[in-house]
Amino acid sequence: MSISNSALNAIPFLDLVTPHVELEQELTGVFRTALHTAGFIGGPMVEDFEKAFADFCGVSHSIAISSGTDALRLALMACGVRPGDVVITVPHTFIATTEAISQAGALPEFVDIDECTYNMSVEMLERFLMEQCTKVGSGKLISQRSGRPVTAMVPVHLYGQMADMDSIMRLAEQYGLIVVEDACQAHGAQYFSKKHKRWMKAGSMGCAAAFSFYPGKNLGACGEAGAVTTNDADVADKIKMLRDHGQVKKYHHDVEGYNGRLDAIQAGLLHTKLAHLAAWNTRRRDHAAEYNRLMADNEALSLPYEPSWSRAVYHLYVIRTNERDRMMHHLKKAGIGTGIHYPIPLHLQRAYVSLNYGPGDFPTAKLVAGEIVSLPMFPQLRADQQVRVAEEILAFTSRTMREPADIKVNSFVPMEQPA
Repeated sequence: MSISNSALNAIPFLDLVTPHVELEQELTGVFRTALHTAGFIGGPMVEDFEKAFADFCGVSHSIAISSGTDALRLALMACGVRPGDVVITVPHTFIATTEAISQAGALPEFVDIDECTYNMSVEMLERFLMEQCTKVGSGKLISQRSGRPVTAMVPVHLYGQMADMDSIMRLAEQYGLIVVEDACQAHGAQYFSKKHKRWMKAGSMGCAAAFSFYPGKNLGACGEAGAVTTNDADVADKIKMLRDHGQVKKYHHDVEGYNGRLDAIQAGLLHTKLAHLAAWNTRRRDHAAEYNRLMADNEALSLPYEPSWSRAVYHLYVIRTNERDRMMHHLKKAGIGTGIHYPIPLHLQRAYVSLNYGPGDFPTAKLVAGEIVSLPMFPQLRADQQVRVAEEILAFTSRTMREPADIKVNSFVPMEQPA
């Protein structure tokens, strides 16, 4: 049985095998520790990881949680979001962002994204607050759309690049809003704050932030895991209580809580990997720079934009082309994995039909969703693999610039989803 050249030279969208093989001895040591101590829930492995991740993010507190979705939900609740509130976010993100808002009892309302960074547009946010909200006598901000109080916003640091946090925090302060960062794709991303006159890490600027450690993330568990970061001790205490059935101590329940604990084995595995995260992020930035160099002259593409105030960590390397589906079909035949993050904006998803948004709302998010392609990106990606990806894209775009679009191909399902 013969094997095609493309199969032999396949380039995966994501390689999760190599880093685990490289760290096999360290990772299996975590299992041995758990087996020899019976420390499966809580205990030193969880506490040690929490301290190490807080130090990494430059915050006072890190609370390990069972998933990124639960982390965002508990962060919203602990920071003061109440049932019936409106929480502002973006439609160009994974549904976990809005699920967490809904599960906290709040209503998501959207503002459009910036076409260059794909993150929350500060201009659209300000316009929403000025034109689509009203301040009532009590000082509350009320959404004209739903008639509900607007109390918080969730900027998403998409693809590993932070949103424009100084501007977002300024508007939050002006309108009295809570900010909870969705940092589920941004472990180690940095933002230069003119206000604070220094580089700041994702997860250190809002009231709290949520991280996901889904296996494909820059820092990934070997299963489901998440964390909340905060500089507020009261928020940290509330989250610790909420994640553990509302207990302040064993069998003393101040409130009804949730089973949102992270198990000790996952915490130990994450702590082991955390020591390598800075180096892995540096490799991702190097790979992004190499992609940029290789494809700089390809006029059929829009490459990622990184503002001067950003140090992105490239959880995903996302380009745009108006021949997205055909390009993905070409790359698939060449044995190159790709993904779409994300093909349908949330305001057009069936799950949110009750919000009564239409196709004409949030035009930038809709435009971007129809053109984006995620290329292979992982720390162990080789230079020769990047060259072949760029060459295949050039071969495709050179041909399609001369030919009409006569191939119809269905969009592909993303190979990795944030959680």
